[in-house]
Amino acid sequence: MSLRNQFLQHVAQTSPAPIGLEMERAEGIYIYDTDGKEYLDMISGFSVANIGHSHPKVIKAVQEQAAKYMHLIVYGEYIQQPQVAYAKLLAELLPPSLNCIYFTNSGAEATEGALKLAKRVTNRSKIISFNKSYHGSTHGALSVMGNEYFRNAYRPLLPDVFHVDYNSEEIIAAIDSTTACVIMETVQAEAGIIKPNENWIKLVRKKCDDHCVLLILDEIQAGFGRTGSLWAFEKYGIIPDILLLGKALGGGMPIGAFVADKKLMDCFTNNPVLGHITTFGGHPVSCAAGKAGLEVLLEGKYIESIKEKEKLMLAIIQHTAIIAKRSCGLWMAIEFDSFKTNHAIIKKCIEKGLISDWFLFNDKSMRIAPPLIITTDELIKMCKLIVESIEEVTRKN
Repeated sequence: MSLRNQFLQHVAQTSPAPIGLEMERAEGIYIYDTDGKEYLDMISGFSVANIGHSHPKVIKAVQEQAAKYMHLIVYGEYIQQPQVAYAKLLAELLPPSLNCIYFTNSGAEATEGALKLAKRVTNRSKIISFNKSYHGSTHGALSVMGNEYFRNAYRPLLPDVFHVDYNSEEIIAAIDSTTACVIMETVQAEAGIIKPNENWIKLVRKKCDDHCVLLILDEIQAGFGRTGSLWAFEKYGIIPDILLLGKALGGGMPIGAFVADKKLMDCFTNNPVLGHITTFGGHPVSCAAGKAGLEVLLEGKYIESIKEKEKLMLAIIQHTAIIAKRSCGLWMAIEFDSFKTNHAIIKKCIEKGLISDWFLFNDKSMRIAPPLIITTDELIKMCKLIVESIEEVTRKN
């Protein structure tokens, strides 16, 4: 039986038609299949590989930590240097009120922990989320996901969850003294790169303050330089009460985190004790890899060039078949007239050695989010191949 058939038979499938490329290795902005074909990873493993794949410093950190120790005991009991060092570095790069990090295994688990923390701190149950939002697929995260198609099959979900439109005034009236938290993506990802209006997001922050409501910002995709600043919330002049991190947090290894003030996080230590626990959360190898990856990002000064790269993408990717372009840093949605057109263009890109995909709640839009280390020449080549793909598909139609 071929590896492909074994994959289809023994690995749980998440869709009827996976991309199905058989990959052998990855390095920098490229991944390579078993035939040796090179693909430019235009989605960075869904914003995991912000510094590219298999960076030597990250590999070294993984190897050195694995040789010392891997899993020792349930999270939070032993003092483990990789966890402490990474938490300290993150706290130094965040506002003073975001000083305590709870490491999890994934972004979805970070969502779960943050929702529990908000309910515990406020002693309230009402949660406000947004339509077309995505925060993970576990039960609580699914409850705040902003799409009924995905929620409906798993009801009943968490009670007292209310969804409103992003950038709408509806939320201002919805926030009141019964609300535990507002959870939102600083920039909506799966809706197709939707940025908040600056005055609106500041008003949401103020209304939360007025009613002692916790504001949870999800930067699982938007964090670590993707939007052109280290943290997306920096662009809008606000600070969340709880910050969700994941994806690029691990430098390619699995990890997530939710971050808050220690005064809030201490609520997990009593009534009940062990208020939130995890066995593998903050795995020492993942923490070592993540810290190394963040150091690569900062030392390489890659974030400083993102604004110019964004302008370059917008300038080169031009075609009459494009309905709209939305970007925030090195992160773009290219919208076409239909899923059929978008899907055909994505397939054509893959033929030309470019990996892309559509957005979960906007299947008419193609996702562009290459590693932040991409050079100007590589970016130009990528953009030209995208335009070629659009032309070849739409010309046939």
